[in-house]
Amino acid sequence: MDPVIVVGAGPVGLSLSLALAGQGVPCVVLDEGSGKDEPRPARTVALHADTAAMVHRLGCTTLRDEGAYYTAWRTMRRGRESQRITFEDGPAPIHLPQHALTRGLRDAAAAHPLVQLITESKLDALEQDDRGVTAHTRGAETTWWRGSHLVGCDGARSTVRKLLGIRFPGRTAVERHAVAALRTELPWPGEALLDRSPPEEVTARPLADGVYRLDWLLPSRGDLVTPDALVTLIRDSLALWCGGTTPPYELLDTGVHTLHHRLARRWRDGRCFLAGDAAHLLGALGTQGVEEGLRDAENLAWKLSLAWHQGASEELLDSYEAERRRAVAARLRAADQAMPALRTGGGLRTYLPGASRAAELLLTDGHLGRGPLGAEPVYAPPVAVHDVPTATEPGGSVENVPVTAPDGSTVPLRDQLGRGRLLVVLVAPGTGVWDRRHWVGAGLMPRLAAAVSALPVRAELLVADGYPGAAAHTVLLVRPDGHLAATFAGVQPAGLYEAADAVRHGPSAAVPAPASRSLPAAAPVID
Repeated sequence: MDPVIVVGAGPVGLSLSLALAGQGVPCVVLDEGSGKDEPRPARTVALHADTAAMVHRLGCTTLRDEGAYYTAWRTMRRGRESQRITFEDGPAPIHLPQHALTRGLRDAAAAHPLVQLITESKLDALEQDDRGVTAHTRGAETTWWRGSHLVGCDGARSTVRKLLGIRFPGRTAVERHAVAALRTELPWPGEALLDRSPPEEVTARPLADGVYRLDWLLPSRGDLVTPDALVTLIRDSLALWCGGTTPPYELLDTGVHTLHHRLARRWRDGRCFLAGDAAHLLGALGTQGVEEGLRDAENLAWKLSLAWHQGASEELLDSYEAERRRAVAARLRAADQAMPALRTGGGLRTYLPGASRAAELLLTDGHLGRGPLGAEPVYAPPVAVHDVPTATEPGGSVENVPVTAPDGSTVPLRDQLGRGRLLVVLVAPGTGVWDRRHWVGAGLMPRLAAAVSALPVRAELLVADGYPGAAAHTVLLVRPDGHLAATFAGVQPAGLYEAADAVRHGPSAAVPAPASRSLPAAAPVID
């Protein structure tokens, strides 16, 4: 069986290749660049609970080494605090330079035996048939590559998208920001800040080692931002927050960042797929384009894994576009609807009292991963089997509760994701205080274990001492990407089988797994 070809070695392409390799699928990653990213402290990524957990599972160590968790979120207006949010009831966003994230993922990919990184290789042609995809590159590796599938993670100017003839409509220059990364001391160490002090709106978000990234919203059409103008913005903002005196600071990086909103018409063409900036561009009002690309990778990886190992229905592969495109479209739609009110003020003043407060809440949601601008996506389950309620809505991302794994260890639930198998979680209060050997053969466990072993796709049985909103003996069926597919009151083998079959969108023709999972050799050079 041929490997999956991933075009592009940014955070999305590397994450997808690692996610596939973690499920036993070999990948060839075609990187147009040299494999070395220029450090840009002002180009950063904020990750929330689901994407941070994914990156951690993939073996990226830079979250721990170079990331900074917000200690709080502070909102100000004209120098006065109007809101402060702490993260006592949930995980804080983690903020790090994008080059550090990319480097950590690249190091993990380079160390994985099922990932082959090919640098300085630019895609210039591709062909596909009913058995696979053939791609041609020029550069250091001028050759043809053969893959079972191909995924374009090659950015906003995607060659894959252009070769497939997929349109990329949308809006240009939705927002412009002046950006600076600097090392300084602010009165609120480790806290992120949104300051809406007309005529400017500025955010300050902490990075590691006392560094902050500052973003100033600029007029959509305006003069170029000169170095002197940027220094004035920096000094004025710091003075506003520090009692009228500009504290010492070290300027590390600057830039002007223009945001666009675009959405590809199609995300799948036969055996070819689009992900990340190749499929969508967003980022206004605090939304995170890289984070949405990571969610693309997590959604697609388990579906391609199933297709590679045992064959997947066309409906399952189509569900990648249906789920992810719908989720990103909803995010873009929410931003487009909010933007006129937030940026001009007229619409919001007309329909809502307390316009400034409402605007601050909307912007905060985008930055903190909440509400229509930022919340984790919900995917409509293919079958409505929800016998008992839980705190997680059907199709939502599961809570990261402690669970007991088959080896008897207690681990966070999200640590068990990303392995290409369903998770069946039994809520059994009291099991947390007993050794596994005392309850694994008692009560519901033997019957549930037999039902799990009979499912049409690989599954793992876990036990949780509790789950928010779930009664004792509730059984949760969780997709490989962590979204809740079904819930049952007790052990229902027939219903569990039906729900598992619905998750894979029905059976497909079986494809024999290869005898060896070692990475196939590169195709020979033919020109």
